[in-house]
Amino acid sequence: MTKQPIWKAIADTLGAEVAAGHYRPGDRLPSEAELSARFGVNRHTVRRAIASLVETGTLRTRRGAGVFVASVPTDYPLGRRVRFHQNVAASGRSASRRLTLLDTRAADAKEAEALCLALGAPVHVVEGVSLVDGQALAVFRSVFDAGRFPDLLLHLQAEPSVTWALSQCGVSDYTRAETRLTAKIAPTTMALALELPQGSPVLRSMSINVDAEGRPVEYGTTWFAGDRVTLTINPD
Repeated sequence: MTKQPIWKAIADTLGAEVAAGHYRPGDRLPSEAELSARFGVNRHTVRRAIASLVETGTLRTRRGAGVFVASVPTDYPLGRRVRFHQNVAASGRSASRRLTLLDTRAADAKEAEALCLALGAPVHVVEGVSLVDGQALAVFRSVFDAGRFPDLLLHLQAEPSVTWALSQCGVSDYTRAETRLTAKIAPTTMALALELPQGSPVLRSMSINVDAEGRPVEYGTTWFAGDRVTLTINPD
């Protein structure tokens, strides 16, 4: 009878504890040092056990933060209204956003066409990471007409909510006019932002959102981590 490797026995034990609910989705596991002391092994053996559970999707690692129980996929409805926090809250999860870029530059051809602007017209570009229960769900880029919304970036600096910032600029409501979904492979920098292994799948959503008069407000692109989201079509 072949003897089971120690790392595999540790992985089985931790996996069983996760399955039993001893650690819930989003919970942080004890440190490598604590697990080494618990099982009486060196850190290399613990690291191998953890790596095997990361490979199966049971655990996930966050650089500088530790090892966490992987969350179940987030249900994210694609309805006419585009409200990240409301969509996530509806599934009983906690939503947050981290902005990584606030810039004003010339519109490229696709941006100009989507926003009905002249090529090279000034646009505001907002990029960031959307998180659910502290885990990166998606990275996004939103483009706005800088001439129409000159103070948009100032409002986003105060509060990282596109809905709130647009309301301060006079747009009380906006809806999704068009969405295109495409499966992609995450580039290296995107995989880092989403804390995914290189070559992981992402689902790209490209949308045009309009105001009550049908005038384009936002040209948005979102790259969802493929195994962390379930996109649902909501006609509302």
